[in-house]
Amino acid sequence: MAGRAWPPAAQAFGHCPLSVNLLDENFPEDQRPRLRQWRIPFRQIGHEVGWHGVKDDNVLGLLHRLRRVTLFTQDQDFFQKELCHPTYCLLYLDVCADDAAEYVRRFLRHPLFDTQAKRMGVVARAHHEGIEFWQRIRAGRQRANWLES
Repeated sequence: MAGRAWPPAAQAFGHCPLSVNLLDENFPEDQRPRLRQWRIPFRQIGHEVGWHGVKDDNVLGLLHRLRRVTLFTQDQDFFQKELCHPTYCLLYLDVCADDAAEYVRRFLRHPLFDTQAKRMGVVARAHHEGIEFWQRIRAGRQRANWLES
């Protein structure tokens, strides 16, 4: 859909939220109710934001227009250090679709990422063994273990 413009952030959400948990368009539909049950607020590309079939480059454009966004995706193309940016966080969920919501929750509860301020400038990969991540302000890839629940 070349040439189609994203709506301004305030129009996309009906107001300008302080921070947004944004699910990629391909986030498993059956995982959304689990996030609601756990009271994790979110918007999803192709539902509340943007349109269906949006390309990765356009997703990045949206992230630049919105404020303090954490994008949750199962698309490994977003796990690149070059994508670190001070106004958003990218989390690649490297888990099976049935575990996507659980790993969103685990990530948001981890002490290194439990506030919006701690997440900004981070590109991360969550998997069963832990979290690998880059921070805009640090050169190398870092690793964090999951905490026991």
